[in-house]
Amino acid sequence: MFIESTYGNKEHEYIATRTERLNAIIDHALQDGGVILIPAFSVGRTQELLFDIEQLIHQRDLSSSLPIILDSPLAKRVTKTYRRFKKLWGKEAKQKLNNHRHPLAFEQCITVENHLEHQALVNRLASTDEPAIVVAASGMCEGGRIVNYLKALLPDERNDVLFAGYQAQGTLGREIQSGSHTVDIDNQPIEANAQIHTISGYSAHADQSDLLKFVTGIPTQPKAVHLIHGDQEAKRELGEKLEAEGIEVVY
Repeated sequence: MFIESTYGNKEHEYIATRTERLNAIIDHALQDGGVILIPAFSVGRTQELLFDIEQLIHQRDLSSSLPIILDSPLAKRVTKTYRRFKKLWGKEAKQKLNNHRHPLAFEQCITVENHLEHQALVNRLASTDEPAIVVAASGMCEGGRIVNYLKALLPDERNDVLFAGYQAQGTLGREIQSGSHTVDIDNQPIEANAQIHTISGYSAHADQSDLLKFVTGIPTQPKAVHLIHGDQEAKRELGEKLEAEGIEVVY
């Protein structure tokens, strides 16, 4: 058997916990006039984030005081497709629609149409005290519009960067997440003074408990389990857990 080990040494946060942390980060942005940057994958992750953000805005009645900016051409197209298939949404999402709420197209959600609008918005956020939440690709900061936001806003300690997905070794996202004081963006040294956060509850990858449950739940145990797609530490910890169950592990 071949199995991923991306989060082989971690447990994901519960939905309620991740929402509480997101709420606290929004509080920080409103108090300091800062911007929350969320590098996000366009399919699935962005829509889940918008769903939670809409819920918090509704609960707190933030109205137009905090614009939510979706700045990713692919995420825009994918989100539009999600909205087309409302009949396939879950019970909670359909209940919001019945209450005349639109979790993927709410009033405060602004979509950036083109590169000129994007660059103007980056410049505006960098030169004002306007709080905002920006959701932009790519999820690991290796390209896409998030890079321009990071160049302009990462040096300001009022701002926050929220990672909601796995950051692979060697990526700009991992370097920022790891706490580097200075990072290289487009061959320029950029100070990383913004507050850095990671919320694992949005990940599409299984955590350690789910991986163990999957392997040990197979009626006929595999002869060996090959661990792939994970850092060495994640592979080691997951492998030790599997070996404790009497399963041969190949790293």
